[in-house]
Amino acid sequence: MTEYLVRRLLTAGLIVLAMMIIVFFGLNVVGDPVYLLVDSAATEDEIEAARRLLGLDQPIVIQFWEFLKNALRGDLGESFVFGRPVLDVIFERLPATMELAFCALMISLFVGIPLGLYAGLKPHSPVSKTIMAGSILGFSLPSFWVGIVFILVFSVTLGWLPATGRGDTVEVFGMEISFLTWDGFKHIILPAVNLALFKVSLIIRLVRAGTVEVTGQDYIKFARAKGVRGLRLIGLHVGKNVMVPVVTVIGIEFGHLIAFAVVTETIFSWPGVGKLIIESILNLDRPIVVAYLMMITFLFVIINLVVDVLYVWLDPRIRLGDQAQ
Repeated sequence: MTEYLVRRLLTAGLIVLAMMIIVFFGLNVVGDPVYLLVDSAATEDEIEAARRLLGLDQPIVIQFWEFLKNALRGDLGESFVFGRPVLDVIFERLPATMELAFCALMISLFVGIPLGLYAGLKPHSPVSKTIMAGSILGFSLPSFWVGIVFILVFSVTLGWLPATGRGDTVEVFGMEISFLTWDGFKHIILPAVNLALFKVSLIIRLVRAGTVEVTGQDYIKFARAKGVRGLRLIGLHVGKNVMVPVVTVIGIEFGHLIAFAVVTETIFSWPGVGKLIIESILNLDRPIVVAYLMMITFLFVIINLVVDVLYVWLDPRIRLGDQAQ
């Protein structure tokens, strides 16, 4: 177990380093952020002074080496645009994105798994066929269009829910959380549902396929022959075996919800890191872009590690040492 964890952490370090090199040098090729930060009427001397102030007057290799040394000490630099430590800027926005991703994941699980199980247990019923037809809509409709429709229907026409912003928040363990207040809960409904639609469809189809496959296995037939029925059959025999592949997808998709909620955050003006990273890319704010992608890469590694551990709990035949080989 220890050897496996060490190996995974070393792999994560190499992945993060490779990502840092690609992004750091790639943004340098895109353009010079100094021209976006200084006044359009600035002289060449003022531009050079700004470049020296930001440390951009050094060769790119020297800049990367200095960044790497500081990163090992936990200092990812200061934002070119905000003039503040990068981690402070990101952690101000991160709770909003984490909250949105968590709510979207909960909607996906509590809607997708029961509907998928029902569609798999009764694949030929009209309700199951309706569920599967509805799941196709979740795949095919673009999220930006669905978000606009949500705003037009529920905010503009009906006036039930607010269209933009995060609403009132309450502090929990030092983080600002909105869905624990009534106003914040109303604000998060539309973006969370919009973000969850694709995931709901994915989980429905995955659980349905797994349920159809599992219910044909001999141990399910023997369980039914012994009189096991209803929720006991689903919970002890069907559900646990179906969840092994589902856990993988859920883990990866949770990472996607955090990393790629950009469209939803933009449409609903949700103050998360997705909106921040778009602004930073447009402004060539290299420290924020590199730090954000480092965090996302490390997050995916940690999520995959948690998924591997859950495998062992769901299926005792799986051993981490065997997976690592």
